[in-house]
Amino acid sequence: MVKTLVLYALTALMELLGCHLPYLWLRQGRSALLLIPGALCLGLFAWLLSLHPAASGRVYAAYGAVYVSMALLWLRLVDGVVPTGRDLLGVAVILAGLGVLISGGPQRP
Repeated sequence: MVKTLVLYALTALMELLGCHLPYLWLRQGRSALLLIPGALCLGLFAWLLSLHPAASGRVYAAYGAVYVSMALLWLRLVDGVVPTGRDLLGVAVILAGLGVLISGGPQRP
């Protein structure tokens, strides 16, 4: 379970970086060379997503919960914006949903 969550976190980080680097070029006038590592990050994101145990809707939904959590961490650490109480409540609800998704139950083919 820890291995899967670490893989989700790394996947989310690559997706965030892959989107943030072109943003820096488009919106902040930074070098177009940022598109190169941005594209590499998005390529890594797609590859990492393929490493998850089963590329199904449930896996993508669980990943989405981790992504939202990572995005709020990014908001704080990179953008310097303190998440609001509503942000934190939203993440708590989403993580509760993640718990429901990964808690098991019979797997259907």
